[in-house]
Amino acid sequence: MKTINRTLRARTWTLEGAAILLALVFLVPFYFLLVNSVKPYADILLDAAALPKALNWHNYSKAFDVMNFPRAFRNSIVITVSSILGLTLFGSMAAYRMVRKPSLYNRILFAVFVAAMVIPFQSIMIPLMKVGSWFHLVNSIPGIWVCYIGFGSSMTIFLYHGFVKSIPLEIEEAAVVDGCSPYGVFWRIVFPLLKPMTMTIIILNSLWIWNDFLLPQLMLSRAGLRTIPLSTFSFFGQYTKQWDLALAGLVMGVLPIVIFFLFLQKHIIEGITAGSVKG
Repeated sequence: MKTINRTLRARTWTLEGAAILLALVFLVPFYFLLVNSVKPYADILLDAAALPKALNWHNYSKAFDVMNFPRAFRNSIVITVSSILGLTLFGSMAAYRMVRKPSLYNRILFAVFVAAMVIPFQSIMIPLMKVGSWFHLVNSIPGIWVCYIGFGSSMTIFLYHGFVKSIPLEIEEAAVVDGCSPYGVFWRIVFPLLKPMTMTIIILNSLWIWNDFLLPQLMLSRAGLRTIPLSTFSFFGQYTKQWDLALAGLVMGVLPIVIFFLFLQKHIIEGITAGSVKG
């Protein structure tokens, strides 16, 4: 028995050590990002892995001015929040309708949404720009908002669809007996029960939209509409690469979404666990 316990403890220590080592490997990019963001450009080229000789906070102040960070931050916030609101409202209502009204049309529509998840974005870039030009969506925050809702609806509906199945139908039937309208059933009964999955969807889509570069690069060419990723890219030109300022800009751009993720990460596990079992 003692031999078995020792073997189990040794296996546990081995797995924990491997997990810690793997975590450290994933944290290495953050080390390079933070350390080099406070170094002069010459020190970065000399030894990127070395600790800074002195903290050069001038990188942050200069990057703040060059990026016009308040404007870029405002644009990123407006685009992310409005897109998340649209995805949450549209996705939850669409998924609820498809689950509670299992017609042939709804099953086909759900299959189309799921199939759209495997279409690579690069294959529709040119058609997207043509359609965006026709409907005057280019260089417009509402235009990119529409694009994000379109591209994010597939995953959002897919996640909500599985979660709605776990909600007992008897709860809705009791609300109808009490005189609740169909819209009242959804907003007063169903939508509050979708909170774990709603938080999961908000976190996942926020990480995607906040850090997205390609779609804003295509849709927002005006300087006044640049998001944080686009503003950070301004440090890289054909002949110059300002790594000292770019790394400082990356830290400022990543910090808000990292704080947001750490604050709400527990809801991801809750949402996935609750939606995996049909009640």
